[in-house]
Amino acid sequence: MDNQLGYFTLDTVDIARAKAFYGGLFGWTFEDQGETYTHVAGSNPACGFTKAERAHGHSNLYFRVEDVDAAVARVAELGGRAAVPADSASGRSATVCDDQGMSFSLWQPGEGY
Repeated sequence: MDNQLGYFTLDTVDIARAKAFYGGLFGWTFEDQGETYTHVAGSNPACGFTKAERAHGHSNLYFRVEDVDAAVARVAELGGRAAVPADSASGRSATVCDDQGMSFSLWQPGEGY
């Protein structure tokens, strides 16, 4: 089902430490996807850790949508702001802000997600 929480990431300055901590706490295993991202294997909703320059103390919520480009246009129509959508191995996404400045992301899953 679209338009629900489909994915989230946690920013971390050290992915290896995050994997050790959360793996030890929850028994999670990971699927590394380059040096800047690791996916929590079997997570539902899907989640992972993104390398950040500094800890922000918040998560990044990705709401699953059928069409990222259409959703980005709708954000602007409603008074929000949006970054240009980008493609990755997991699909297409864009970081947006609502009309009050709250940041979240939109995610259009790729094949297999």
